[in-house]
Amino acid sequence: MSRNGAVRANLGNAVSFTQTQDGFLQKVQASLDRMSELTVLSKDITKTDTDRSNYTVEFQQLQNYISDIGEKKFNGVTLFDSTQEAVTIDSDANTFSMNAVDMTNAVATTGLATIYNSTSSSISSTGNASTALTNIKTAIQTLADMRAKVGANLQRLNMTDDQVTILNENMSAANSRIKDINVADEATDFAKYNILVQSGTAMLGQANMLPSLALQLIA
Repeated sequence: MSRNGAVRANLGNAVSFTQTQDGFLQKVQASLDRMSELTVLSKDITKTDTDRSNYTVEFQQLQNYISDIGEKKFNGVTLFDSTQEAVTIDSDANTFSMNAVDMTNAVATTGLATIYNSTSSSISSTGNASTALTNIKTAIQTLADMRAKVGANLQRLNMTDDQVTILNENMSAANSRIKDINVADEATDFAKYNILVQSGTAMLGQANMLPSLALQLIA
């Protein structure tokens, strides 16, 4: 049971790890939504270069914010890279590997690094804004895939935790049946043996009195 307790602790930590991932990815989603809005605003032909320059300042700050999230760690473990973290799922130390969520991969279909390249770091012209919007739309789709992986990880962890909890309850019940006494049966046996002891004591007392009575008759 102590090993199962350790398994539950591991699963709890993995759930926290996964929930932290999803929390940061929600922030990335909000940032990408705003970046796509800025690119569309920058494509407006009525906007001046000064307007586009101002949009670029915010755009680049959001890029840097997403880049920083990609480097975040959970208790020293990187949240977003290509590593498939292994989680203990039973008392025999069997594991399953969570889906990796990689935000730093340069491949557009795998990571979000595509929005960091030089062609999308500025939306100071309508041409750059068009390129940036294309990259951001790809990044948004990639982000949706990442969140789907995180959701799948979380579902698996929760189901495994439920399974271990049920196992712990069953083991605890079995352990109790083995160790605990049947109070009703023990009480009945105690009463029975108590009566026998009292009866034996009374008989012994009567047996001890018989010689005295016999002597009194003789006398």
